[in-house]
Amino acid sequence: MTDPQIGASLFADQARAALDAAIDANKEAVTVAARLFADCVAADGVIHAFGTGHSQATALEISGRAGGLIPTNRIGLGDLVLRGGEDRSVLADPLLERRPGLAARLYELSTPRPQDLFVIISNSGVNNSIVDMAQLVKEKGHHLVAITSMEHTRSVPALHSSGKRLADLADAVLDNGAPAGDALLPLPGGGHLCGVSTLTSSTLAQMVVADSVALLLAEGHDVPVYISANLPGGFERNATLEARYEGRLHRGGF
Repeated sequence: MTDPQIGASLFADQARAALDAAIDANKEAVTVAARLFADCVAADGVIHAFGTGHSQATALEISGRAGGLIPTNRIGLGDLVLRGGEDRSVLADPLLERRPGLAARLYELSTPRPQDLFVIISNSGVNNSIVDMAQLVKEKGHHLVAITSMEHTRSVPALHSSGKRLADLADAVLDNGAPAGDALLPLPGGGHLCGVSTLTSSTLAQMVVADSVALLLAEGHDVPVYISANLPGGFERNATLEARYEGRLHRGGF
């Protein structure tokens, strides 16, 4: 006998409801974030997306994908190996995210310029590397967009020595509406199944991109947007547009 609280249609219904709620709740925040994106691109800036764990999925949604803005980077722990000269074995360290100075090193490897914008994604918004990066970004004078779960971040203690959470430091906060712990469907022995934050966070990110491009076009800018490299001429077109940002676009790895 199947559990009446677990199933594909139940998840789909709850995920759809969570998505609709997130869209409705973030209209003002999307507008603010889109303005920041547009101003960054108009100023010849690059948008840097950073997240750890499954938040990397939303960073990938922002950076280097078909239909997205070209001046975008994904900052990842793999940068330590790909461009930072460290041995690949460092990535096996389960406590790597807690390493002192990690955020500063990743920031350095992203080679940002003053007009660049940062997007930091974290469901809990309390991990040390996340808050370290957010603090550093603001200290360096960059604008910061956060994508987080306000329910989750309010339900757990702040872990950073400053007592700050990601949402406390951002110029715009997009609340992905995920529950504490992320998953939706209750399991009979405790815990929950099927995370939703990737769906809601990615949708909010795409909404910001759409509104930012609308602003840029309305203001007369030529907007550099990727098309699929698997369409005829797509790779060559993208490479031509990427050349405007030579040496500034890094895609992370691993």
